[in-house]
Amino acid sequence: MHRLLLLIMLGALGLGGCRQGGASDHPNPKPDSKAIETSAFLYDVQLVNSKGKKIGFIEIKESDEEGLDFHISATQLPPGASLGFHIHEKGTCVKPDFESAGGPFNPLNKEHGFNNPMGHHAGDLPNLEVGANGKVDVIMNAPETSLKEGSKLNILDKDGSAFVIHEQADDYLTNPSGNSGDRIVCGALSGNTKKQ
Repeated sequence: MHRLLLLIMLGALGLGGCRQGGASDHPNPKPDSKAIETSAFLYDVQLVNSKGKKIGFIEIKESDEEGLDFHISATQLPPGASLGFHIHEKGTCVKPDFESAGGPFNPLNKEHGFNNPMGHHAGDLPNLEVGANGKVDVIMNAPETSLKEGSKLNILDKDGSAFVIHEQADDYLTNPSGNSGDRIVCGALSGNTKKQ
């Protein structure tokens, strides 16, 4: 009897761990928070706030399925907030407004937002859901990005790119950044950010 109960419980756990759908189900508004082997990540981007203070990092690697995987870990964010999060076209983060990062990473010339029938930008990412402690630690996938030289989806081209966190939630619809407000955190990706 105990063995049967144990088998039923293990079976239920196995089914619960199966993910429905594939990469085409993107976006996942609730990114994975599972632990991941950090040695697999090739790049380490430092995140800074508008005062230039380091508040976290983003690690980047080629996905086993499609595009790139990002591990985002940051602190000192607005507690409990939902914050817009995007890849921008230039790898520069000049404080305090980070306008130096340019516009959205949009090599496929689409409009902004996962809910936009003419969208979405390749650099559109799900909102970051910040904990009550002001921290976020998640993994997400961007299927329309690459690190391959010569690919138009390459976020590591000659001028790099930047990861930008905005002050408000992205509405996943409105051009150019989903009414997500000012840029409050930035991380510049370039060839110099490769892990040693």
